[in-house]
Amino acid sequence: MVSCTVENRVRFAETDAMGVTHHANYLSWFEMARVALLDQLGCPYRELESAGFLLPVLEAGMTYHRPTRFDDRVRITVTLATRPSARFRLTYQVHTGEALVMEGFTEHAFVNREFKPVRPPENFMCVVDKHFSK
Repeated sequence: MVSCTVENRVRFAETDAMGVTHHANYLSWFEMARVALLDQLGCPYRELESAGFLLPVLEAGMTYHRPTRFDDRVRITVTLATRPSARFRLTYQVHTGEALVMEGFTEHAFVNREFKPVRPPENFMCVVDKHFSK
């Protein structure tokens, strides 16, 4: 298992008429955490893309426990719990302080520029294998 945590401050523009963070913003926060996780692994998304690999979102889900509001400080933790293959799932938790405000997941696939499924690049799997027993 490997995880990464990023911090964010809820901007006024991310809130809706009710004064709470609009649900669509959580997906952007997931992306921030996902990119940071790839950086932490030593496989930046920009380099994967330059090598011809894309990681589209195939599925996403979110469960909300409590709202966040303008100026809240949030921590987004992304976790890769199982060794990835051509498809893999990431889970997310968003906290303010100690309070869990939402949980979610995204499912991804490695594809080429024509959006055809491909095997993950060898360098990515070598790095990831250090975090998972075979």
